[in-house]
Amino acid sequence: MPIVFEKDGYKFFFYSNEHRPVHVHVRHGGGEAVFDIEDEVELRESQGMKLHELSSAQRLAEEHRHLIMEKWHEHLG
Repeated sequence: MPIVFEKDGYKFFFYSNEHRPVHVHVRHGGGEAVFDIEDEVELRESQGMKLHELSSAQRLAEEHRHLIMEKWHEHLG
């Protein structure tokens, strides 16, 4: 499970058997969300995260979108 980055208690990561479209998982507290990032950062699904947590996670994903894309291609081809 490659970790892309961690910030403010949010952990952004991939699973080792990922598939397209390019996306990233994020955990915070007891919740998890998935953001598609290929064209733009867009929430795909979430479970157990509050609205303000999702908003912060999306902001972080947008700020680090290039890093996420770089790591995706590095780890998953």
